[in-house]
Amino acid sequence: MDKIVVLDFGSQYSHLICRRIREFSVYAELVPFDISVEELQKHNPKGIIFSGGPSSVYSSDAPLPEEKIFDMDLPLLGICYGHQLIVNKYGGKVKRANKEYGSSLLTIDNDADLLNGVGESVRAWMSHGDEAEEIPPGFKVIGHTESAKAAAIASSEKYIYGIQFHPEVVHTEQGNEILKNFVLKVCGAKQDWTMKGFIDSELEKLSKIEGNVLCGVSGGIDSTVAALLIHKAIGERLKCVFVNNGLLRLDEEKEIEEMFKNNFKVNFTSVNAVKSFLGKLKGVEDPEKKRKIVGEEFVTVFTEFAEKNGPFKWLAQGTLYPDIIESGVSKGPAAVIKSHHNVGGLPDWLNLDILEPLKELYKDEVREIAKILEVPEKLFMRHPFPGPGLAVRIIGEVTPKKLQICKLASKIVEEELMEANLYRNVWQSYAAVGDDKAVGVVGDERKYGNIVMVRVVDSIDAMTADWTRLPHGLLEKISNRITNEIEDVTWVTYTISSKPPATIEPQ
Repeated sequence: MDKIVVLDFGSQYSHLICRRIREFSVYAELVPFDISVEELQKHNPKGIIFSGGPSSVYSSDAPLPEEKIFDMDLPLLGICYGHQLIVNKYGGKVKRANKEYGSSLLTIDNDADLLNGVGESVRAWMSHGDEAEEIPPGFKVIGHTESAKAAAIASSEKYIYGIQFHPEVVHTEQGNEILKNFVLKVCGAKQDWTMKGFIDSELEKLSKIEGNVLCGVSGGIDSTVAALLIHKAIGERLKCVFVNNGLLRLDEEKEIEEMFKNNFKVNFTSVNAVKSFLGKLKGVEDPEKKRKIVGEEFVTVFTEFAEKNGPFKWLAQGTLYPDIIESGVSKGPAAVIKSHHNVGGLPDWLNLDILEPLKELYKDEVREIAKILEVPEKLFMRHPFPGPGLAVRIIGEVTPKKLQICKLASKIVEEELMEANLYRNVWQSYAAVGDDKAVGVVGDERKYGNIVMVRVVDSIDAMTADWTRLPHGLLEKISNRITNEIEDVTWVTYTISSKPPATIEPQ
């Protein structure tokens, strides 16, 4: 399988480069910027991409790739900071500039190779504080903006390109075409990355593991697909356990049990651990502590189950590629965004080996696998749900009252989106609640009640997201239902912050 390797220099968009490349059936992998040449050669890449990053090439602690990587004689594309690395390496000059963030008009000066078929000009997304003042000898300018005279450059002798903008973000017009030109035309990569191929490869790997596997299933698409893949490979050596932690959507525990018993022929057990989870969360307000507590309690329950029903060698989870990236274990310099209970939240004392068959995949790739495995459409089209459940949608301490408000309000949001035929058009929707209160008028009397925050976003892979522009009439209907049907709620707000700078979940 042909592969493009992306060196991660800490950009918030690094993962998106991989994601976009996979969209046209070429496998792309994110690796640390300081990977050795020897290790990089093991990947046998068809081309290399340097991601963007927050550093300056002139900083004393600037992340730099190993020098020998430039001598590998492979096509190379530098994006933003990667572009500046190329300029600096080959004898050009990078200068400090006024920070440019947002959309700029990119004029195409040469439409060969990288910018072929893009057009005379496109809107390109900029996010940089340095820029090329002088391009290196042997390079030519192939695109410019009003403020960046060398926004895109190319070597006249080698297949080396540098671009100041970010083609991987949706805000760049024809961004996918630019990446496609590099990957397919310049690198000559074959389009042989498919989910059918992934299934065959993963089943072969899974069939070779020894020992029994304990799989925690949540009813979500990730853990369900992981369980079905493992079951297909090892059969009865898999035991699925659903833990009711009390932090699920309204009546979700009943739906999950019915789904597994009626649709999937796997060993399935449900464990009621509501008291232990809510007890451990009592009095805890810090979001990271809540995530850690939920993670540790999950493992505690699984470990106790394993000791009574084992022996088990493996604990299987539906960890995805974005989970690993956001938890700071992708080996790049990007900051930790949050702990995932199935990644960064695992305790040191865990005595089961971890099995994560989906850890190289994005959410939409998992959904494609679900279709191939004939998972009911109702399940794989369901909105994503966080591993720690409503613990991260309840700001501050998790209390019975806030938990009930969160469940009921989220159900109303989902019902109204379905009624408006918009549920499948958006990535995620829910209601959150915190400790803030506001005065309302109920039955001609003033009432001091809770504020509910409604959150609906559009996304492709959850790594970036934009708030959904719902019709005002629909928002009004959602608000009216929440305040009328849920006691102690007086205000409803609609969250319009995108990711970044916000996250999709409030905590």
